[in-house]
Amino acid sequence: MAPLYFSKKILNGSRQSSKNAPTLNAHTVQYRTQLKEANSLLKTYRSEPLCSPSKAYLRGNYKCKLALTGLPDEVYEKEWDLIMIDAPRGYFPEAPGRMAAIFSAVVMARGRKGSGVTHVFLHDVNRRVEKMFAEEFSVQEVFGKGCREAMAF
Repeated sequence: MAPLYFSKKILNGSRQSSKNAPTLNAHTVQYRTQLKEANSLLKTYRSEPLCSPSKAYLRGNYKCKLALTGLPDEVYEKEWDLIMIDAPRGYFPEAPGRMAAIFSAVVMARGRKGSGVTHVFLHDVNRRVEKMFAEEFSVQEVFGKGCREAMAF
């Protein structure tokens, strides 16, 4: 299984994590969004053709602010079995929020060309922005049932 984790906990403790899990490969992600932009991002992404989740690409897609453009090549090239979203922080206005992580996970999952499926799990779905973006990208249709704080799609 090939898992991809967007996790503040792994990166915050990456030195300790790398000692305990030597196969863990952790990278810092640069986000181009802030939580306070969530409503406007949700309203405006539709007007940018390169932001359509069914047509979008991530690497180098600077026209779509929701696309995570600066990830390592291995992230874009691999077809992930599991993507876990528990980062970045998203509980104060200047925080990056999880909008780009949710969008990018949906693009990766829908863009899978090989056999199998990509399962995406979203933590803190009880928060307003996480719920809005999950619902916007048809999470309910793809994800299945949500629980108190996590949702799978």
